[in-house]
Amino acid sequence: MIEYDSYFGYQHRYADKYAGLPVVQLTSSPGGPPPDIGAVAWRISASSWPDDSHDNMADAFDAFFELVDASQVTAVVIGEWADCYTESSAAIVERLAQEAARLPALRSLFLGAISSDYSEISWIQQSDITPLLEAYPRLERFDVRGGAGLQLRPIRHESLKMLRIETGGLDGSVTRAVAGSDLPALEHLELWLGVGDYGGTTMISDLDPILRGERLPALRYLGLQDSELQDDIAAAVASAPVVARLETLALSMGALTDQGAEALLTGQPLTHLRRLDLHHHYLTDEMMRRLAEALSGVEVDLSDQVKPDEDDDEEWRYVAVSE
Repeated sequence: MIEYDSYFGYQHRYADKYAGLPVVQLTSSPGGPPPDIGAVAWRISASSWPDDSHDNMADAFDAFFELVDASQVTAVVIGEWADCYTESSAAIVERLAQEAARLPALRSLFLGAISSDYSEISWIQQSDITPLLEAYPRLERFDVRGGAGLQLRPIRHESLKMLRIETGGLDGSVTRAVAGSDLPALEHLELWLGVGDYGGTTMISDLDPILRGERLPALRYLGLQDSELQDDIAAAVASAPVVARLETLALSMGALTDQGAEALLTGQPLTHLRRLDLHHHYLTDEMMRRLAEALSGVEVDLSDQVKPDEDDDEEWRYVAVSE
């Protein structure tokens, strides 16, 4: 789970830490003692802003491969690129795929670790990310931020343990591609589904293969989050076969109401879970009490209780991350 920050909200740049490693920013004027190459996550970014970053990603990549022994690099964070709200990540994906032979130790990759001071999440222009999974068969963690233009084809990947896709609106085709992929080692799957106004077209039926879990035998963490359909997701999860082997279930950041929580309480037992993450929700105090009592042995995150906005007697509920 990405923690909430009072300044960045749910939009961290992963500028300090990623995949358990301290982040080192590659700049146009490197200085200081060289880090242990394999013990840090290398952040590569470019910006037209007058700061210490490179002007374009081609130069940033050139500098990275010139200054760093890429054969020892285990983690890479791709941050903002110039005009990332109008220019897609296609050239970045192509360059990373082409350079796979020079990055044999790469195990963790974040594409689009960009905060709102550069681009809102739903303005980040992504592309087809399938070539990265094809080029790095030993990749263990893959994070992507931004849903505009995001594409994925179903794939079999033997090594991937964690897949996180942060969007303000996830296209159903991407969800179906994830659901249709064979990921035998995947332990952690996290999808921010978002809203229709920002490209979210994922339907409950798109999630069905994930909820069956047949292609995800190692799954222990499932996050289906940030959705305006959070009640319907909760109802589907309540009878989903995959839940019986989960340790953590995250239905947070969305428009969850008492209706969805009631489905969880009356569905299959959840007492085997270590953690149930429901933060940012629209539950009543009484429902929060019922959940806490029914799941007394489970760490239940009920923080960030939100009251719906009311306008002319109509209630409006918002997800945590959309634009």
